[in-house]
Amino acid sequence: MNRGSHLLCATILAVLASAAPLLYADQWTTPTKEELSMTSQEGYPGIAGVYLDREEITEDKLHMWNVYVRLKVLTEKGKDYANVELKYGSSNSGGGYTVNDISGRTIHPDGTIIPFTGKPYEKLIEKTQGYEGYKHMAKVFTMPDVEVGSIIEYRYALRYDDHLYMSPDWYIQSDLYLRKGHYVWKPTSKQLVSKRDGREQLTNSIGWLPILPSGMTVQQTRLPPISPDPDGQLIFDLHVHDIPPAPREEYMPPISSFTYRVLFYYSPYRTSDEYWKSEGKYWSKDRDKFIGPGPKVTAAVRELTTSADSQDQKLRKLYAAVMLLENTDFTREHERSEDKASGLREIRDTDDILERKRGTADQLTELFVAMARATGLKAYLFAVTNRDRSIFTNSYLSTSQLDDYIAVVNVDGKELFFDPGSRYCPYSHLDWKHTFTAGVRQTENGTTLGDTPGDSYSFSRTQRIADLKMDEHGEVNGIVKITYMGEPALVWRHRSLLGDNESFQRELCTNREHLLPGGTNIQIKSISPPDSYEQPLTIEYSIKGPIGAPTGKRLFVPADIFVGNSKAMFPHEKRELAVYFDYPYMVQDAVRIHLPPGIRAESVPASDKQQLEKYALYTLTSEQAPDAVTIRRDFSMGDFIFETKNYPSLRSFYNKIETKDQENIVLTNAAQANASKSPLSSN
Repeated sequence: MNRGSHLLCATILAVLASAAPLLYADQWTTPTKEELSMTSQEGYPGIAGVYLDREEITEDKLHMWNVYVRLKVLTEKGKDYANVELKYGSSNSGGGYTVNDISGRTIHPDGTIIPFTGKPYEKLIEKTQGYEGYKHMAKVFTMPDVEVGSIIEYRYALRYDDHLYMSPDWYIQSDLYLRKGHYVWKPTSKQLVSKRDGREQLTNSIGWLPILPSGMTVQQTRLPPISPDPDGQLIFDLHVHDIPPAPREEYMPPISSFTYRVLFYYSPYRTSDEYWKSEGKYWSKDRDKFIGPGPKVTAAVRELTTSADSQDQKLRKLYAAVMLLENTDFTREHERSEDKASGLREIRDTDDILERKRGTADQLTELFVAMARATGLKAYLFAVTNRDRSIFTNSYLSTSQLDDYIAVVNVDGKELFFDPGSRYCPYSHLDWKHTFTAGVRQTENGTTLGDTPGDSYSFSRTQRIADLKMDEHGEVNGIVKITYMGEPALVWRHRSLLGDNESFQRELCTNREHLLPGGTNIQIKSISPPDSYEQPLTIEYSIKGPIGAPTGKRLFVPADIFVGNSKAMFPHEKRELAVYFDYPYMVQDAVRIHLPPGIRAESVPASDKQQLEKYALYTLTSEQAPDAVTIRRDFSMGDFIFETKNYPSLRSFYNKIETKDQENIVLTNAAQANASKSPLSSN
């Protein structure tokens, strides 16, 4: 989602402004004997380090955010925390943030102190799309002479523009244990207003969303009135202690949705309904101005469609046209100077996107909406939370949780959802990260909060077929064909855009190699079609090598070579978080092994069926012939999230099918005449 299109204006103007310098004494904390000598944190063996102290103080009056960190390094991995990267934003016009007053020191276990005397350097992380000239930057520095057992101690100040008042976000939980934390916000007492459409709104109301451990709360106090603050300074204060590291579990929800934090916001609104209704109105008006459609888009639509086309036919042609344009989210941003040299003006509307034949993911989605409207269809923009990053919370009154745009079009009386900004996304489907999520959308009568649909497990299907011929030594050669449909195809096609063809093929091979038995040689024969959004993606491999383990006169071969090396998905008996898959899916395997003369199947796994209520289904069947064995395995997962109370049954279900998947085909040499030449002979 474009920064310039956020629902709430980025700049909050102060009617009155004043600031006084704050002097911070260069005081450091004297470490205790226990801190100097500590080698571990009780209850967390092997943890890389521990935050002994962390303090964040935000003072609106000074437009400053001060941070103090004291960290104990416990392992070699913990030494990575000596490399500090302080992120901030800046723009060509001088707006944004700056990082200043960096100081620090390293303390060795024997008490030796090494002051930080280095010079931080600036690093460009990312430029935002568009012509605002906004850049995500970082100040990077390395603390001196850090070793296992050292204490790293540093502080810095993050300053923001004098005309901005920014409410803080307190992220309490991280990868490390936090022994003690202190967080303070001193909001301005000035009367703040936001300007929009020529009118002003008071924005002095403060709200916050706390996600905190039991017994820890934000304290709100007000100091006695002192000139020039007749109302007294309002202070938000939070003390925390013994905060465990953020949990890391298999298949967990996006971590930013559940870690301990407090999110503040200034708001002119009293309720969440009032906020989203009002902000949605301004956002919709702003985006409609950009969308149009303008004369160039309208003319292009006339050329692409005919009056005889049905609504669906028209929309398919428009979707195909947008998919042909360059998506700069997957290529690169073009500098303003490049467009200027080509005689192109600054981007103002979807006509400019069409003229360039390129745009960001959001801009291409807006262009698709414009084109649909140009045909007379009811088409709407929908700003959603990226489910790969977070989960939408309507009680958090901030548009920062909205990431991307999708499109909604009414086709023959039914609303369909589209994701033209997601390269290669199939027609009338959404990239998985935009399914089962929520956000703000346009409607015929304004805007509303809404949810996005998801697809059935049968849409995201993977078919894996192996047709192999075994020789008398137990080695096989043959063809493996894997067909990806729906989300798996989209995921792999997106990966193909991240590098060159050689690196993509290497990743495809590596992905297969770790599933197949060791020593198997695998090579790609074909990828078809690599760049289509309408067709499945099929990868054909040739494989050669041993696939079984000889024991005496027998050879044990994995029944399904695609899962024989798989690890347990849920090895832990207990779990803190919900189980969270990306999307519902289906996997279908068929493996046929042609046997050489004299070798037969002594036993094959018995057919089996396992079901997890209405959510998941597993079936395995086997077929025997004199010269071949065929194994078929189907797995369907119909849901994507399971609460912790359902974890025992989910884990039990997976344990059963994983045990079944480890069963082998047992081959034996029927004719002992060639026993000396066969791994299946008796010794």
